[in-house]
Amino acid sequence: MKLKHIIRTLLVGLVFTACSKDSDSDSKGAATTPDEINNFVWKAMNSWYYWQPNVANLSDEKITNTDAYNNLINGKTPDALFYSLLYQRGTVDRFSWIENNNEIVRVSKIAEVEKKGGINYAIYPKDASNTNMVALINYIVPNSPAALAGLKRGDVITKINGSQLTSGNYNQLENAQFTITLAASVQFANNSLVTTDKTGTVTVTTAEINENPVAYYEKKVYGAKNVGYLVFNGFKSDYNDELNLAFSKMQADGINELVLDLRYNGGGSLETAVALAQMINGSFTNKPYIYLDFNNKHNSEDGYENLSDKVNIFNLVDNQPTFQRQENINSLALTKIYVLISFQTASASELTIQCLKKYINVITIGEETVGKFVGSNTLYDSPANDYTSYVNRSTKHKWQLQPITFSYYNKDKDANPTKIKPDYEINPYSTFLNLVEFGNVKDPYLNKALELITGQTMRTTAKTADPSFSLKIDNLAVFNPTNTAKGLYIEDFGRLRKE
Repeated sequence: MKLKHIIRTLLVGLVFTACSKDSDSDSKGAATTPDEINNFVWKAMNSWYYWQPNVANLSDEKITNTDAYNNLINGKTPDALFYSLLYQRGTVDRFSWIENNNEIVRVSKIAEVEKKGGINYAIYPKDASNTNMVALINYIVPNSPAALAGLKRGDVITKINGSQLTSGNYNQLENAQFTITLAASVQFANNSLVTTDKTGTVTVTTAEINENPVAYYEKKVYGAKNVGYLVFNGFKSDYNDELNLAFSKMQADGINELVLDLRYNGGGSLETAVALAQMINGSFTNKPYIYLDFNNKHNSEDGYENLSDKVNIFNLVDNQPTFQRQENINSLALTKIYVLISFQTASASELTIQCLKKYINVITIGEETVGKFVGSNTLYDSPANDYTSYVNRSTKHKWQLQPITFSYYNKDKDANPTKIKPDYEINPYSTFLNLVEFGNVKDPYLNKALELITGQTMRTTAKTADPSFSLKIDNLAVFNPTNTAKGLYIEDFGRLRKE
């Protein structure tokens, strides 16, 4: 296992970094020169933003009047300007963000999850009022502060810093340090989730962690069925070699059925997503897999990404995926897979389902996904390279943009659904009684997959909820903004196959 890039810790709360402003103005109060950083923000968005034609303040006409343009972009922090330029922010565009010094900068809820303390969690309302909440711990990163504090998958957080967890304070779970209270018991009564608290609290302090997204693998044998169960929590191109190694292990284990757990996977690298498809099947080398559609200014970038029998291996150098070498892909030649999904499954995970099912049978189990069929490429202050060159970027500042720059479709360019609906639905609240360690057949999602694979009922000691319990929020992603936008991004435009 090679040494990996260490994930940088986010600072507490909202991070606003001051930038220099040009205060010169004429007698009418109009700024005479554009703010340098904001000029980069506007021009990069004007060039690349997918919804640029829909945003009046990104119109090409805005820059024809110098005073009007300067007044538009000056007097704001770069993040405030950036977020003001998004198209129907929070409804249509839920996923664009801006960074400074590798830290998300935002004027409201954060756009990307970083597991600073090693906790991956989901927020659930306790009842239909959608006010009081609990946080269910999906998993804990090994050797992280949360792991060292004794937290584990399935723990339920009821209080944050001494106060009941609510829709107004759960973002404190993203702080550099926080104290939580755990539930001693969880039950369902009167269509509500009722908890009692444990005595004492647990304090988690941020530390630098290094998470491998290939989180868990296990072989299960049922007669002639060699079932591989793989938990994959992020499409991170600098871990392509670990993912390929996992499939090598599955080859050696004779895996002929695969359960792919993408419940906590918010997306990531296009490189990794295409490689994963080849690892699963491998019979369609050089066939088109995904079609990318950019705005009218970048129609030349529209094109297909084809399946390949090679996987690119990256390391993070100065926080940028940097190509190292290629490896031959280890393929299982499967014609059917079972994918576990949730309201936190997004982007590259949804891509895997939508694009792979054009070639093999993909059976989904769980809940409706986020519905993120768009992606991005990082924009730097490098105007001579149309804002895409990290090497040639300005070094006067460390701002960079991650706006939505394209939508994607399967090889036949079929219209995407609003969300991916599972073939076999499971009420998300059922996990509260049965969220055991990865691989345990008490997990209702894994249990259902194994039942479909074997044709047999899996005997377990799983607990069942009150059958009268009907609370099921159809859009739980609304309460989980920190878990739904890792995104789909591109390392290399040059590899796209043009129409």
